[in-house]
Amino acid sequence: MIADLTRTLPDLLAAERARFTAEHPRSVAMAKATSAHWRGGAPMHWMNDWASPSPIFAAQGVGAQITDVDGKLYDDFCLGDTPSMFGHGDPSVAAAVSDQIKRGAGFMLPTPSAAIVGKLLAERFGLPLWQTATTASDANRAAIRWARAVTGRPVILVFDGCYHGMVDDAFVVLKDGAQGTSRVMKPGLLGQVHDLTATTWVVPFNDLAALENALASDQVAAVLAEPVMTNCGMILPEPGFHQALRQLTRDAGTLLIIDETHTISTGPGGYIRAHGLEPDVFVLGKAIAGGVPAAVWGVTAELSARMDEAQARIGPGQSGIGTTLSGNALAMAAMRAMLTEVMTDAAYAKMLAGAERLVTGLKGVIAARELPWSVVHVGARVELVFADPPPRNAAQMRKVLDHQAVEALHLWLINRGVLIAPFHNMMLVSPVTHDAAIDRLVAAVDGFAVEVGNA
Repeated sequence: MIADLTRTLPDLLAAERARFTAEHPRSVAMAKATSAHWRGGAPMHWMNDWASPSPIFAAQGVGAQITDVDGKLYDDFCLGDTPSMFGHGDPSVAAAVSDQIKRGAGFMLPTPSAAIVGKLLAERFGLPLWQTATTASDANRAAIRWARAVTGRPVILVFDGCYHGMVDDAFVVLKDGAQGTSRVMKPGLLGQVHDLTATTWVVPFNDLAALENALASDQVAAVLAEPVMTNCGMILPEPGFHQALRQLTRDAGTLLIIDETHTISTGPGGYIRAHGLEPDVFVLGKAIAGGVPAAVWGVTAELSARMDEAQARIGPGQSGIGTTLSGNALAMAAMRAMLTEVMTDAAYAKMLAGAERLVTGLKGVIAARELPWSVVHVGARVELVFADPPPRNAAQMRKVLDHQAVEALHLWLINRGVLIAPFHNMMLVSPVTHDAAIDRLVAAVDGFAVEVGNA
């Protein structure tokens, strides 16, 4: 929380909401009109998770900026919550998608791009064999199913506070942040009739003792992990954590699935190549096709052989893995463009330099205003945390997460032409993000700190 200052936030929020409503008449009117046919006035309820009192209706995105229907221009540090990490309307992706759509979006057959994309994925990420999915959620589901089939074990182990898309097995948390085995399904989970805690175990991130204890059982098929926790506020792994995680899983005969849907911001080969990780399964969604719905998952040669054995043992029939649109021609064309022309070393160099500028600027604000805040980042992804030092696990993060302060900051930024991801204080720098935009974001955060301090 913002120490001793949160009592000022209700007045600030009221003023900022009134300002937004006055300055966004078309978005407000569109939200009201579309509520007749879209629940909540938007096609997907996450679009209502922004701090604004009604959804912002986007007119277009170019590079790292968005223009809304009221003609307001925003510096975009959300970037579609990662799918547009390399910028909106990239010319290479636009050309590839335009060319392919004229020749057909999908055939339930591979296209020439498939051979190229598979080779590029193997070279970039180091795993030799790949499959596609439509979303990272689908890819994670497939990896979990295969892990259970290969190992003959029922349990999936996740870290408290994780997010792996709409994967039922990941919607389990530690009860009240407790240590040990006290776990419950996530609050707010809709329509779940099965007790997920029976086959999903959860331990705190960075807690090797709890991890070792859980893996001592012979029931865990796979650990499903983000290399850096990114959805409960950013939490970095402590030194040696990933090396121990890999050794413990190998010793236990447990597969390791690394989900890099967010941490692909680390570098061209993701976090795994930058830090020498060796997963059995690697999952990547969102940014891999430049915003076209697509995901990929790769496996080691050893695991692929075990998958073949499991499939032969189980026999023919419906596997329950895959969807009709997975690997469609349009997605393949977009992925080929991304891997050859967009996700380049030069693009990452620009992103990382921009992120360093943002981190330096935010730390400067914290120091100058003597704020009890901190900055955490992985590659081009930056998080402003309202706590110092930053938490080392989700239980600690929940204790310091001040939802009203987060809402106030987000709405303050929106009204000053800056968008960050609507979930906590996550910011993403694109290779087409200009230094001036970064400086405007830092100045807006500084203005918020001053306003709260003086209110």
